[in-house]
Amino acid sequence: MPAASPLSSRGYQIGEAARLSGVTAANIRFYEKQGLLSPQGRGENGYRFYSQGDVHQLRFIRLCRAMDMSLDEVRTLLALDLNKKRDCATAREALDDHLGHVRARLAELKALEKDLKALRNRCDGGDTHCHIIEALHELADAPQGSAPLAGTARKRHV
Repeated sequence: MPAASPLSSRGYQIGEAARLSGVTAANIRFYEKQGLLSPQGRGENGYRFYSQGDVHQLRFIRLCRAMDMSLDEVRTLLALDLNKKRDCATAREALDDHLGHVRARLAELKALEKDLKALRNRCDGGDTHCHIIEALHELADAPQGSAPLAGTARKRHV
C-alpha cells in the first residue's frame, strides 16, 4: 500500500482519515459527537481535517470497540497517560471491569444457547404444524419476565 499523503498541509480530510484508520466517516462523526475525538480543525469550506495523531486515536478507538468496550470504557482509556504508574493501575481496573462484563455476557450466551437448543428440540419437522413457531407465539403471549427466554434479552453494557 502506498504511503498516505495528506490532501492538505492542514491534515487529512475525513475520507482519507477513514481509510487510514479503518473507521467509517459516519463513525468518525459519531465519535466526535461523543467527545472521543476532536479534529485538528476545519477548512474554509467546513471540511474537517485530521492529524496523524487523530488517525492513531481512531485506530485506538476501533481496537477498543472491537474488544466490545463501551464508549465510557474507551473514554477512560483514552484519558490515561502511558507514562504514569497511577494510570496503569486505572487501565488494569478498567480491563478487570470489562472482563466482568464479558464473563457476564458469556453466561448470558450459555443460557441463550440452552434455551435455543430446548426450543429447537420441540420440533423435528414431522408433525402437521411447527412446534417452534407455536412455542414462540406462546412465549410472546406470556407475561414479561415469566418466559424461559426472558433472561436472555438483557441490555448489554455497551
